[in-house]
Amino acid sequence: MDNLMNRPFDESNIPYALPFIGKEEEDAVLKVLRSGWITTAQEALSFEKEFIEFFEARGASPALHALAVNSSTSGLHLALEACAVTSGDVVIVPADTFAATAEVARHLGAELAFVDCAEGGFNLDITSLEKTLSRLAAGKSAYENGGPSGKPRAVVPVHFGGLPCDMTTIVDMCKQVGAAVVEDSAHAFPAQTTDSLLAGTIGDVGVFSFYATKTITTGEGGMVVCSDPDLAKRISIMRLHGIDRPIWNRYSAQALQAESDVPPWYYQITEAGYKYNLCDILAAIGRVQLRRADFLFNERKKIAARYDAAFDDCEKFILPPTSIGDARHLYPLRISHNCKVNRNKLISDLKDRSIGCSVHFIPLHIMPYYKNRYDLKSDDFPHAMANFESELSLPLWPGMTDRQIERVITAVLELAN
Repeated sequence: MDNLMNRPFDESNIPYALPFIGKEEEDAVLKVLRSGWITTAQEALSFEKEFIEFFEARGASPALHALAVNSSTSGLHLALEACAVTSGDVVIVPADTFAATAEVARHLGAELAFVDCAEGGFNLDITSLEKTLSRLAAGKSAYENGGPSGKPRAVVPVHFGGLPCDMTTIVDMCKQVGAAVVEDSAHAFPAQTTDSLLAGTIGDVGVFSFYATKTITTGEGGMVVCSDPDLAKRISIMRLHGIDRPIWNRYSAQALQAESDVPPWYYQITEAGYKYNLCDILAAIGRVQLRRADFLFNERKKIAARYDAAFDDCEKFILPPTSIGDARHLYPLRISHNCKVNRNKLISDLKDRSIGCSVHFIPLHIMPYYKNRYDLKSDDFPHAMANFESELSLPLWPGMTDRQIERVITAVLELAN
């Protein structure tokens, strides 16, 4: 493992998150900058190919397609569009998730139905999902007391913190009512379910994030994966302005010298597409990070295991649920009723000790836009609210020193008394 680039922090300051970037990533970017071609071309294509190979080596279908995009948000948008989500449809998402999961359905004109978390966990509640799907499929409103109505076109399960949802059950439910399954796998690279299925490859489409805090990063970026060639073709076309042919690198020396009846400058627009491609500068970083993926994954697991051991016997805390294949992207520690310090105070006190934390998430149903549009109340999704009011996400990033990990543990235990 090469040396990390100089990091802009004193070891006494422990940020909530920090990317693991080394000289190899720096060299890869410089190579692209010096190549004369910095937008989408060979690096992005190679990144897609290597991403598929990474998954195939872990048992994924050889028919898998991977399409690099400039964010997981754009990937979710493309995925729902390819699954024919449109005005008048309803898309079901967890209340406890980030804005991106829901907003893309609204961009397509669809309405949203939220479902609560499972009690004691963060992933969506299967019973609530089944009830909501059944009501919508029967032509009723999403909830007994109202909510949107329409065809349940898609469900977007979120693998919260890298812990895979019960995808087998979710896929079976959705098949019964003709709803697509788009996996929000932003946290879930490279997570596996308890039956060794790869998160993001189980539903119709899976979408991964390479944001700065993720297991592997390109700074900004994402990857859309699916096995259906028709979905892959649609996503590919819509990803770049609805253009009907690959036009990357069309001004390169190779393209200009190639013999073809179609000149390199010629293309046709067949749809009103988007501008969602990933440039080669970022793809080059992703290729290096992908080679580090197992190391980065294992580092996160080691830190999370240290936290588990430290807080397991403390009645003031509730450990995050986990499983064998959990990606351990987050460490969402919850404060129990035995703790006299509230969550906000604990985060503030940790900040005073130069320890960064975050909160995952502020539930969408209490955000003004969704609250007002769907006339929702905070207690409509009680488990999501309970998580929000008690959860703090501790620092969890490869490169944390033993001293830093112990400082976090010691501070949390001391401040909770």
